[in-house]
Amino acid sequence: METIEKSVEVDVPATIAYNQWTQFEDFPQFMEGIKSVRQVDDTHLEWIAEVGGKEKKWSSEIVEQIPDKRIAWRSTSGTRNDGVVTFHHIAQGKSKIMLQIGYEPDGAVETAGDFLGFTTRRVAGDLKRFKEFIESRGRETGAWRGEVRNPDAEGRPS
Repeated sequence: METIEKSVEVDVPATIAYNQWTQFEDFPQFMEGIKSVRQVDDTHLEWIAEVGGKEKKWSSEIVEQIPDKRIAWRSTSGTRNDGVVTFHHIAQGKSKIMLQIGYEPDGAVETAGDFLGFTTRRVAGDLKRFKEFIESRGRETGAWRGEVRNPDAEGRPS
């Protein structure tokens, strides 16, 4: 499994950045290659993207969501991918978003693209476009303030 870790500082409070990130159906506005995201319910999403010139569809599940702190997910169909995004207060009106994604390249084209750094550059570009998107608005397009707890973490010592 390949891993990408990227971060970006944004000139909005962590709460605003978090709230916008919960608006998954807006992702095509700033994520390259994402054609659509449909939120099925509070924890399930259906994705359509163009990767390496091919249309890909997959489903994912939010496995942990703590308002203003973190959102973690895993794929439930399609190519394996999972990750976590965290939101950190830096200063008044400024925050840092840290994104970690684990994924399995699918086929020769994606493996070659990954080797050449295309996926890493795409993720970095997505974060840059998110920064531009949220800073130009100054506020979120919506928010979901619910909480999802990871059942696998229940009862484990920290």
